[in-house]
Amino acid sequence: MPEYYVGLISGTSMDGIDTALVDFSDSDTPKLVCTHSHCWPDDVYQQLLASRNIPDDQLEQLHPLDIRLSEIFAEATLALLDKAQIRAEEIIAIGNHGQTIRHRPDATQPFSLQFGDAKTLAQTTGIRVVSDFRTTDIKAGGQGAPLAPAFHNAVFRSAIENRGVLNLGGIANITVLPADKTQLVIGFDTGPANNMMDAWMAESSAESFDKNGEFARSGQIIDGLLKQFLSDAYFKTAPPKSTGFEQFNLDWLKAQLEYYPDKNLSGADIQATLCELTAQSIANDIAEFAQNISHLLVCGGGVHNRYLMERIQQQLPDCKVESTEVYGIHPDWVEAMAFAWIAKQTINNQPGNLPSVTGAAKATVLGNITDP
Repeated sequence: MPEYYVGLISGTSMDGIDTALVDFSDSDTPKLVCTHSHCWPDDVYQQLLASRNIPDDQLEQLHPLDIRLSEIFAEATLALLDKAQIRAEEIIAIGNHGQTIRHRPDATQPFSLQFGDAKTLAQTTGIRVVSDFRTTDIKAGGQGAPLAPAFHNAVFRSAIENRGVLNLGGIANITVLPADKTQLVIGFDTGPANNMMDAWMAESSAESFDKNGEFARSGQIIDGLLKQFLSDAYFKTAPPKSTGFEQFNLDWLKAQLEYYPDKNLSGADIQATLCELTAQSIANDIAEFAQNISHLLVCGGGVHNRYLMERIQQQLPDCKVESTEVYGIHPDWVEAMAFAWIAKQTINNQPGNLPSVTGAAKATVLGNITDP
């Protein structure tokens, strides 16, 4: 008998809501039954961008946006179920990561805030909702992110080779999966990925993203600027660590460019250097913290950036770099599947985090359950 869960996530790049219907009746091999990508309405997208400028102590004024986002998450869920021809009554729970509005794990009072009101989502869909995953981990002393490594460990770990799973979303994060089951899994955010390249495309051209990385490919990597980028303290921080748009954003880039002495760089040169920043920061962290991996499985939107994938492979000549699709899971849906899996863990009163990844004091059941 099927065990259906829905996973929902809108990532740092805010390019839409990823929805996945997953059947967990085979505990060893989750089955991706159906997927749906749901775009944010333009006015909502603009409100999300504007929310990044709201001070932390004024975030309560965004409550109407929280409700609006939950209504759109509900639309996305119902569209997914309609596409799959599955009734809401057949779904055990929705795992809703939501849209991150603020992530402050290193604040005096650490917190992470995701929008997508669970009560509204549950009432609108008629389905139980599991949400607010990061807060539970933070309360246990962790960073609250990344959380997907627990799912990576469940579905991608091998007994015959040391693997890494690299998610190229707005932020890049890596999971290190030793073949030796007695060794701990580690995972952390390596730094910026699509968010910085997308931001620069929007700033310097009429495009919202660099298709296939062709704009970056047309430029030159500026070694001095790359070195300056990599001097940011985040790249010298040891895991556990996590980051987001609060650290790496267009203001960060403009400050870097203002400080750099050469003011005549082309837009393509800057894009090429940002792409290399992603590849180099990933390679540097692998060299320091995961030098024994021989196989890197890549998921997330950045897997479609051919130039970025080439640069990562160039930086890792002794490691095979390829899409998670080789192992049966399409790279675009790994993260949504992960939050369906975490919801299942919560419903079954099982831990959903890995303390060796987030730095939490213990493995813990994540999130809050909201009934319709």
